[in-house]
Amino acid sequence: MSDEIRTTAEAAEADALMPRCREVHKDGSRGSVTRDAPDSIIDKPVEKKSPAQWAYERLILYIQNFEKMLDNEHEVAMGFVGSDAGVLKIEGMGYFDPDIITFYGSDAAGGKTQLVQHVNQLSVILRAQAKPKAQAEPERIGFRLAAELDKD
Repeated sequence: MSDEIRTTAEAAEADALMPRCREVHKDGSRGSVTRDAPDSIIDKPVEKKSPAQWAYERLILYIQNFEKMLDNEHEVAMGFVGSDAGVLKIEGMGYFDPDIITFYGSDAAGGKTQLVQHVNQLSVILRAQAKPKAQAEPERIGFRLAAELDKD
């Protein structure tokens, strides 16, 4: 955050506009989606982000957190909610202001796939998918996407 001087009202308003996230799991643990969030997500006020940028950034955090829970034999993939389109192995992600999110990847047969989604329709399932046997290490797209946020 900047070192600017603010009135009490401005500070209270800024606090109210800060993104909040809360998760509790059945084992009593609390979620860690925002624990390692890049500064570029936290420092820029939400009201200065388009719906597409804000959805994109939060999806990166969810993907990154999901990948932390995977073993070395699995990678993140995305299921399509309410559709029989199958599963997409996430190989890239982007947004187009003000309201479009896009996912790039491949389907189970290895065919190139792209999903273009309006933020109002955004509803995805993150799934663990076995990595190809010939591949030594699993690919972790969430960490690569988060690293790119800090470059902007």
